[in-house]
Amino acid sequence: MKQRISLQFAALLLLLLSVPALAKVTGLPDFTGLVEKAGPAVVNIRVTQFGTRNPHAGNQNRGQRGDPRGSQGEGQQDVPEFFRRYFNVPNNPRFGQPDRMGAGSGFLYTADGYILTNHHVVENADEIIVRLADRREFEAELIGSDKASDIAVLKINAKKALPFLVLGESETLKAGQWVAAIGSPFNFEQSVTAGIVSAKGRTNRAQQYVPFIQTDVAINRGNSGGPLLNMEGEVVGINSWILSSNGGYIGLSFSIPIEVATSTAKQLRETGKVERGLLGVVVGAVTREMAEALELDRPVGALVNDVSPGGAAERAGIEPGDVILSFNGEEIETWNDLPPMVGSNPPGTKATVTVRREGKEKVFKVTLDALTSENGEAGGENGTAASSSNALGLAVESISRERRRELGDPEGGVVITEVESDDAWRAGLRPGDVILMINNRKVENMGDFETLVEKVELGKAVALRVWRNGTSSFIAYTPREVNEK
Repeated sequence: MKQRISLQFAALLLLLLSVPALAKVTGLPDFTGLVEKAGPAVVNIRVTQFGTRNPHAGNQNRGQRGDPRGSQGEGQQDVPEFFRRYFNVPNNPRFGQPDRMGAGSGFLYTADGYILTNHHVVENADEIIVRLADRREFEAELIGSDKASDIAVLKINAKKALPFLVLGESETLKAGQWVAAIGSPFNFEQSVTAGIVSAKGRTNRAQQYVPFIQTDVAINRGNSGGPLLNMEGEVVGINSWILSSNGGYIGLSFSIPIEVATSTAKQLRETGKVERGLLGVVVGAVTREMAEALELDRPVGALVNDVSPGGAAERAGIEPGDVILSFNGEEIETWNDLPPMVGSNPPGTKATVTVRREGKEKVFKVTLDALTSENGEAGGENGTAASSSNALGLAVESISRERRRELGDPEGGVVITEVESDDAWRAGLRPGDVILMINNRKVENMGDFETLVEKVELGKAVALRVWRNGTSSFIAYTPREVNEK
């Protein structure tokens, strides 16, 4: 009996020691075939920003190799932040600017040598060297680079056809699906990591036109620009950035959807630049109180805080205070959804925008303008302060011409002189703010303010459009008591 148990244990041990067998027993995926298939097309990218030769050259010697001993010189302030942050470049004004080295990843997506990587990997580089998995090295030509999407296209010339990756679809990805990454973290080439899709449609302020794929695939410095692969070995994304408090991987990795990358790459190869549609709105989140104030069933959509004068939205009739619910038939759950939808369309695109205004839905036809790198008057007299016993808990007054200029020339409105309510203070209202709207109704002067504030009910959310420091936004809160302070 003991001999039989020992034999069974030995057989189980041999089974567990076999990785493919273990994967089969546990249901975990085996990535070996994927790596053998995809690995040869993944490249290591080394970049150099040339330094300066003499102590007083500044940028005059840019493009010349620096003294390897680190000659004294100025121009240190011109070193891109990317090199400082990822490659430990010293920032000492007493020293010169020697050559700066960096590294990243990328992958071949055509047999004739076109490579996709990140913009931030090659930004401001004077020399780009690509090393293949078989150790061959090539000096790469930068075809084009786009900061807004963090995509760059390189080209190398080889005598024979090169291995390349098949491009898949990120749109079919689902949370919980297995994915893998291959790259050069900390210059350890052909490193493989794996995990699952955590979520889709994530955004950040720097690349607001990219609906990032969030994964828990381990990504570190040097992985940037490498491929995110599905289980068929197809590229579904390009690894771009991580969210971390210590600079290392903590389980939050973000990749650019391959559809965004290929669309950007196509324009870069054809014209050397990327054009995106522009709606001409500044949008923000719809909070619970904002939804109540604007008569929405739930917090949904993108709240229009401001519109660009003469822009596509204003020409179509969209106004501040509107809540954009859909763009070209695609629903907008949060304000983050809107920029990628708009930016994926070229200038001149005719689109349908559905908004919520004063409790009703309205549909507008817009013709998108062109987004460029430069993108993303009523006079008043002095008046008396409004009664401080109003439901908003705000003392306000009309705006003189001189004061209006000091405030950045807001159109209409009344200025807050004192915030008397705790509710209003906690919501973020401050003296000097200009109230332009109350619950989507314009406030042109003191008369408008007094008329509208009489309709405000205690215990019910109210939305104010406020002008501060040259920009407008909405603030919602629920006034509960008059003169709490």
